[in-house]
Amino acid sequence: MVKLAATIFLGKAYAHAQNWLPGLVLQQPRSPQDVGRILYKGQPVGELSHADVLRPAAREVVHIVGSGPSIAAVDFSRVAPGEAILLNGAISLIGERIAAPLAIAVEDERFVWRHFPLMRDRIGAGTLCLFSVGVIRAICENDRTWLADKRVVLIDDLRKPYRLRRRSEEELAALDFAVVDGLGAGFSRDPARGVFQGGSVAVSALQFAAYCRPRTIGLFGIDITNAGEPRFYEKAGDTAGSGIAGAAGRIVAHFALARRVCAADNIEILNFSPVSALIGAGFPYDPRFAAAKAATA
Repeated sequence: MVKLAATIFLGKAYAHAQNWLPGLVLQQPRSPQDVGRILYKGQPVGELSHADVLRPAAREVVHIVGSGPSIAAVDFSRVAPGEAILLNGAISLIGERIAAPLAIAVEDERFVWRHFPLMRDRIGAGTLCLFSVGVIRAICENDRTWLADKRVVLIDDLRKPYRLRRRSEEELAALDFAVVDGLGAGFSRDPARGVFQGGSVAVSALQFAAYCRPRTIGLFGIDITNAGEPRFYEKAGDTAGSGIAGAAGRIVAHFALARRVCAADNIEILNFSPVSALIGAGFPYDPRFAAAKAATA
């Protein structure tokens, strides 16, 4: 209802106001040394950290771990604590197959509504959390006390920024920290000022990972091709709907642009999913993390 009302009364330029309405106010940090605040219905509920908090925590290798079905066949024993950004349901790996993440990232509020108990169970105090505006609001609607002990970094959409009107392609191209391909894909060199969302939280997470300037970025479970199948943490018949399949072209285009930007910065991107749609876009499958198959009689 809020989304419909925002579209009708505020128009296309501000339709994304539904992400913060009703009741969410974000006071963003003005510098890496500053700390912002999250207020919900007039009450402080948590703090906002600058994206720079990721840099000292990151290692030479940063892995982005999605929740595609291919994750079930991955051996994570060689992924060190603090190396992985876990996306959505990949947080279920915490404490089991991944000791401790660098950060977790969620930008679709539907995940919060469907899996908030999982978030509450697996995401501990002090965890670096990359959250979109809509996700922060949805968390507050579920439990306004939960954010108090988390380190939250905002995933702000450059196309539809918090409290600002929607930007045109010309305005995006004029941003001095943005790289655009002229066909709809973009990449932000400064995620503290916003990122290009591209149909999957993996696109946003990649921009944060590159901001840490690692030597290598590894991609796990960014399958895209099998988005209609149960994610590795879901059971058959209990699969949430996904828009990834319909957005596959847009997702791949953003990754292809990111690959060019990262190559110029001497950052290598490796794909560890054998079924990923990224294979055809210059991300060949690297099998080094494939789990050993059980011996057959």
